[in-house]
Amino acid sequence: MSSTNLSVNIPASNLPRVVVIGGGFAGLRLCQKIDTSKFQAVLLDRHNYHTFQPLLYQVATAGLEPSSISGPLRKLFKNKKNFFFRLAEVEHVAADENYVQTSLGKLEYDYLVVANGAKTNYFGNEDNYEGAFPLKQVSQALSLRNSALRCFEDALIVSDLEDKQALLNFVVVGGGPTGVEVSGAFSELKNNVLPKDYPELDFSRMVVYLVEGGPRLLNGMSDNSHEDAMKALKDMGVIVKLNTRVDAYKNHLIEFSDGTKMKARTLVWAAGVTGNVISGLEAFSSKPSNRLKVDRYNLVENSTNIYALGDIALMETEQFPKGHPQLAPVAIQQADLLVKNLKALLNNEAQKDFTYTDKGSMATIGRNRAVVDLPKKVHFKGIFAWMIWMFVHLMSIIGFRNKAVILFNWVWNYFTYDRSIRLILRARS
Repeated sequence: MSSTNLSVNIPASNLPRVVVIGGGFAGLRLCQKIDTSKFQAVLLDRHNYHTFQPLLYQVATAGLEPSSISGPLRKLFKNKKNFFFRLAEVEHVAADENYVQTSLGKLEYDYLVVANGAKTNYFGNEDNYEGAFPLKQVSQALSLRNSALRCFEDALIVSDLEDKQALLNFVVVGGGPTGVEVSGAFSELKNNVLPKDYPELDFSRMVVYLVEGGPRLLNGMSDNSHEDAMKALKDMGVIVKLNTRVDAYKNHLIEFSDGTKMKARTLVWAAGVTGNVISGLEAFSSKPSNRLKVDRYNLVENSTNIYALGDIALMETEQFPKGHPQLAPVAIQQADLLVKNLKALLNNEAQKDFTYTDKGSMATIGRNRAVVDLPKKVHFKGIFAWMIWMFVHLMSIIGFRNKAVILFNWVWNYFTYDRSIRLILRARS
């Protein structure tokens, strides 16, 4: 049974203690659903809020304010008894001794749930991409927004044509949903918003590039989605470069795999993710994805009481031999099942295998432009797909206030072709 730990200040309990690392989709869902009359639940996260990551790109492109896609974790659990949140960084997991070492101190557990997600993947060459903008956190989205808006301010006063063009070149690396959405959003800024703010600038010089190392966009979605996304992006003026990699980005100089080079002050890295493995769990991870190998109950292989959910979990099945897609629905469904299996374990009942129910995939390209793939090869595009995308994302946002704010912003943007959150915000000492 769990015991008092003064350093983290979690009270003793006769109930089994479930420690959850990460307040993302999986960790949040598990803590919401777990029966705290049967378990003591402790959530650890280095941030005190949950972020709806699919809309980070809209924060980065001045479409939404950060608070509208974030929810304070304490507010979400204010009425949940026997639940504790601690703002802490998990530094090490001592699997053999059943405790985690955090920035606050040691915390023992009966069951550990690792749901800390994934981080940006530079494929082992992080030093080659100095100055690239990842897009996994609110702070990164704000940094990108600040830098992009600053580029336009600087372009007004720069006289050297090469330097001016570098300020107006926007390069997005990675042709998945994030890359497609960021490219489309920058293109919409160029076509509908920025010319009003900067009438002195010639926005025909602004160029948005989307660079994908493979032969198609939206890998994992249908061929129809790839083709429709390609057409929509080209119609919006985005230059799509397939079968091309960015080998290096230093001092604002991009080196492409085909040998060409280009200067750009903004390079957004959306080329993939890798598991965010915590110290002490390296032996349980699988290369090259760095995800923790789990069985059909999400139990980490070769462990007895450590579970992994969501992006960090690698469950190899016949349908998904390389693991499930790293999507929010997978994380949520895994969390729902683990809640039931933990209760079954407590009652000495049989546990159930995880089976992913794929409800479809979608990506938005821009105003009235989106692609949706549903089961049984059902495909939508255009304004109907765009409305489906908006509805699904709006319903997934936590909190009525956030839903209302986002809906208002979307309606305002649609009818006015305006994005009112074009603010350069920086902390000052």
